[in-house]
Amino acid sequence: MAYPSSSSSQPLANPVSIISSHFCAPYPIDLAIIRNVLTISDGSFVVTDINGNIVFKVKGAFLSVHDRRVLLDGAGNPIVTLKQKLMSAHDRWQVFKGDSTDSSDLLFSAKRSSMFQLKTKLDVFLANNTKEEVCDFKVKGSWLERSCVVYAGESSTIVAQMHKKHTVESILIGKDKFMVTVYPNIDYAFVVALIVILDGINKEDSSGSGGDFDFLGGIN
Repeated sequence: MAYPSSSSSQPLANPVSIISSHFCAPYPIDLAIIRNVLTISDGSFVVTDINGNIVFKVKGAFLSVHDRRVLLDGAGNPIVTLKQKLMSAHDRWQVFKGDSTDSSDLLFSAKRSSMFQLKTKLDVFLANNTKEEVCDFKVKGSWLERSCVVYAGESSTIVAQMHKKHTVESILIGKDKFMVTVYPNIDYAFVVALIVILDGINKEDSSGSGGDFDFLGGIN
């Protein structure tokens, strides 16, 4: 699979489609991630384009035994289901097509590189990468600062990056808003799904009895 150079503005000739080619654009995509949405109908957080139009919604299965979330499009149709794998040593999450959790519909999985480390990395493996000797994507950075970068495999090639955005709304209402820029021809639904996983792992750390561990930034 060919990836764009982080120093090149030329888009890929062939889209890197993980969830669907429908979510690959030949230009950079800027999305706003808004967490702590007050209205239940909008889910746990929403994703908008730069004009404020809702592109995705994320809803959690609060009554579920294990952590499970669904990424919906703006019309409310399920795109992928994200499920935390029980009894996994590295906080592994699995992502399935639509509203399925069947192994035949697995698209990719993601896990921490190791259990105990101050600078954690998230390794992402596509479903056909069964040996998992080398990850297909890697996430590094600081979740606490909302400053994470998605790389292609073990390379230094950037495919998406997050950055914090402070607004009057976020200060007054308490909403947590940050931006993610997805590089040309990279599946932006896939990138949003990675952010959902980051959020899920961070929430688990924050509620743990061992103190608040910033998923990608270290111990607070």
